[in-house]
Amino acid sequence: MSVDVRIGTDDDLETWNRFVKRSPQGTLCHELEALRVQAEHANATLHPLIGYKGQEPVGLFPVFEIRKQFVTTAFSPPPHLRVPYLGPAFLNMGKLKQRKRERRRQQFMDGCFEWIESELSPTYGHVRTATAFEDPRPFKWNEYDATPEYTYGVDLTLEEEELLMTFSSDARSNITNADEDAYEIDVGGPAEIRLIHEQVKTRYESQGISFGVPIEFVLDLAERTQNGHVRPYTFRMDEEFIGGILALEYDGTTGRWMGGVRTDADVDVPTNDLLDWAIMKDGLENGLETYDLVGADTRRINRYKAKFNPELQTYYSLEYGSWIMRTAASMYNSVK
Repeated sequence: MSVDVRIGTDDDLETWNRFVKRSPQGTLCHELEALRVQAEHANATLHPLIGYKGQEPVGLFPVFEIRKQFVTTAFSPPPHLRVPYLGPAFLNMGKLKQRKRERRRQQFMDGCFEWIESELSPTYGHVRTATAFEDPRPFKWNEYDATPEYTYGVDLTLEEEELLMTFSSDARSNITNADEDAYEIDVGGPAEIRLIHEQVKTRYESQGISFGVPIEFVLDLAERTQNGHVRPYTFRMDEEFIGGILALEYDGTTGRWMGGVRTDADVDVPTNDLLDWAIMKDGLENGLETYDLVGADTRRINRYKAKFNPELQTYYSLEYGSWIMRTAASMYNSVK
């Protein structure tokens, strides 16, 4: 029996979020409400592909169609929104033996590729997977180039003191020697999201780097997400905002999405060490398993992130199209 791939029906979409939570590759941004927010702010058409083998769901693949003049492109996630991961999410494959698992996964992906080609016929495509996505070969066999990308994950299954002792000596010192009466870290709401977003935007633009993520996208994602959370952690001294991190929390993972940039405030306090530690402590208290530092491809920044003794994790950028189209789409790198 082959795998039937189609756009999700109303009945499929009612159970979509439950399928996302069951999938090892499922993330907050795979959830239906988050997908619709992405489509709105990317000016894209969402195609929520779903595959069944008989009555059993085997995979989800949200695809965003963007048309400009006579050019059609397909993305997952859409560009410019800095969504960390998306791409396919598989279901009911964990207990299968390798041969059967590969065959079912290939049947699902082939069905997706056939649908994309027949219905969209894109001249360019780009997919960025979740870290639990392990096998890019189905994409390579369908003329995509696969590039491994990297991030760091901190193990939150340890006890608090045990976790702290895994950090580098300077990270431990910065955390344990900080005067807790001198600062305040809170999880805020829309006002704090705006503060962090503006600080990140200003920092990027001061370095000549475009930061085109609309604040409305972040606010809508925070408001409309059903089963995850966009948590704005803010660091203040004497009630003055110094810095912050927007964390994406879903299922067993919390992730360092935006923020943590160098502050212009003249303070002798390890702001980002304390912010990261606050997020990790909340993760420990809430029974989460991983703190995703979101990105390990920048040598300069990696020196900071590596001091939390994270595990290196891999995900994939998958690109389809002619050399001319890939060159024209180089602006997509701004989402990394």
